[in-house]
Amino acid sequence: MLKKDEVSKLRAKLTPEQQDVCVNKGTEMPFTGEYVSNHDEGVYRCVVCGAELFDSKTKFESGTGWPSFWEPAKKENVKDKDDYSYDMHRVEAECAQCGSHLGHVFDDGPQPTGMRYCINSVSLKFEKR
Repeated sequence: MLKKDEVSKLRAKLTPEQQDVCVNKGTEMPFTGEYVSNHDEGVYRCVVCGAELFDSKTKFESGTGWPSFWEPAKKENVKDKDDYSYDMHRVEAECAQCGSHLGHVFDDGPQPTGMRYCINSVSLKFEKR
């Protein structure tokens, strides 16, 4: 986990939309994100700290309007956290290294995990293989 002052310096470089999602736990509009329709092979990293989060091999078309993955590339880099906002219980996905909000996790994904990590494109930086 990065120190608070290191995270603050990294977050200061974000665009307003990235700030809204990664820091304020906002959500980008569905079907507008850069990576919704990305089918290139590579790795998705945290836009703030660069931690490896998801691999294109686990990305799937969920039809929800956000990039979806059935598991993290490195489980230790994605932290699940209870979210009770909007008078409901959901599971938030955040970067374990810097605490940035990524999206939410649902149990309606494909096998082999049955999970759907529904992630905001603006919280990611894609690194093509």
